Amino acid sequence: MQHARILVTGGAGFIGSAVVRQLIAETNADVCNIDKLTYAGNLASLGAARQSDRHHFVQADICDAAAMASIFAEFRPDAVMHLAAESHVDRSIDGPADFVRTNLVGTFTLLEAATAYWRGLDEVGRATFRFHHISTDEVFGSLGREGQFTEKTAYDPRSPYSATKAGSDHLVRAWHHTHGLPVVLTNCSNNYGPCHFPEKLIPLVILKAISGQPLPVYGDGSNVRDWLHVEDHARALRAVVDRGVPGETYCVGGNAERTNLQVVQAICAELDRLRPLDGGKSYAAQINFVADRPGHDFRYAIDASKIARELGWHPQESFETGIANTVQWYLDNEDWWRAIQNGTYRGERLGLAGG
Repeated sequence: MQHARILVTGGAGFIGSAVVRQLIAETNADVCNIDKLTYAGNLASLGAARQSDRHHFVQADICDAAAMASIFAEFRPDAVMHLAAESHVDRSIDGPADFVRTNLVGTFTLLEAATAYWRGLDEVGRATFRFHHISTDEVFGSLGREGQFTEKTAYDPRSPYSATKAGSDHLVRAWHHTHGLPVVLTNCSNNYGPCHFPEKLIPLVILKAISGQPLPVYGDGSNVRDWLHVEDHARALRAVVDRGVPGETYCVGGNAERTNLQVVQAICAELDRLRPLDGGKSYAAQINFVADRPGHDFRYAIDASKIARELGWHPQESFETGIANTVQWYLDNEDWWRAIQNGTYRGERLGLAGG
C-alpha cells in the first residue's frame, strides 16, 4: 500500500531530507514537510524536491499543539513519518532539556494530534493510516564484542539522548495499545551520507581533514558502530510505512560494523585517492586521539533480518561504496557546508560536560 499524502516531521534534517527527496523523486505522493529549522535543519538539503508542487513546507514546532492540529486538518495525511528529534549525544550531555522537550513532549503532542485526526477518518481511512516513528539503536544500550540488537532486545539507554528516544518509543507503543492508533516503529544504526550536519563523525572528519586540522578520535578509537547509508535508510523507512504491520518494530542496519578508528582511516584513504596531499603525505597523519566521551557506549550492531525477511529490504550500499560517494559529495558540495560553517557551527567539540 503506497500512501498518497505523507506528513514528514523533521524533513529538513539529515535523514528527513533524504526521505523527502526520495518521496518526491520516486513516488507520486504529496509531502507536507514540517521542520522547526533548528541549527541542524537545512532547506538546501532538499535539493530539487523543494521546487516540486507536491512538496509543501511548514516551519513549525512539533510541541505546538495548535499548529499540529491545524496541519493535520488542512493537509489530511494518510501517513505520518516522524523524524523530528534532537539527535546529537554530545549535545544531550551538556543540554538535555531540549532533548526532553522535543523528543518526549514533541512526540506526545504529535501523537495527540494524530490520534484525534485518525479518529475522525472513515473506516477505510482509519485502517490504512500509519504513524511511523523513527528511532535509534542507542535505546538498547551497549553491546560487548559479541551479539546484535534485535526487535526483542531490552531497552537500556545510557545517554540523555537515548533515554528520551526510548521514552518516545514507549509513548508510541502506548498509543497503539491504548487507543488503537496504527503505528510502526524502526530503530536504526548510525547513518552517514550526503547532507549530514558536520557535528557528526564522518562529515566532521572529512571537513577537518581537507582543512588540515587534527582529526579527533575519542579514546583509542575502538568503539564500534554499524554504519547505514542514509539513502538505504530512507528506502527502508518507505518500505515500513507502506508495508509494515501495525504494532511491529523493524531494526534497520547496514551490515557494516567498523571501529571509529577504521572509519577515520577509511575517510583518509579516500581523500588520499581523491585529493592527494603534496609530497605523498597521508591525511591519516592528522589523526589525534582525544579524551573519551562520558559514558561512551562500546558497541552497537543491528540484526536487520526481520525487515529483510518480511519486507524484502536490503542495503544497496556497502561501507566502501558509501564512504567513497560520501567523501566525493562533500568535495563536490562546498557551497552546502561552507554556508553551515559560516553560521552557528565551526567544528568545535561538543559535549565536554564542563571540561
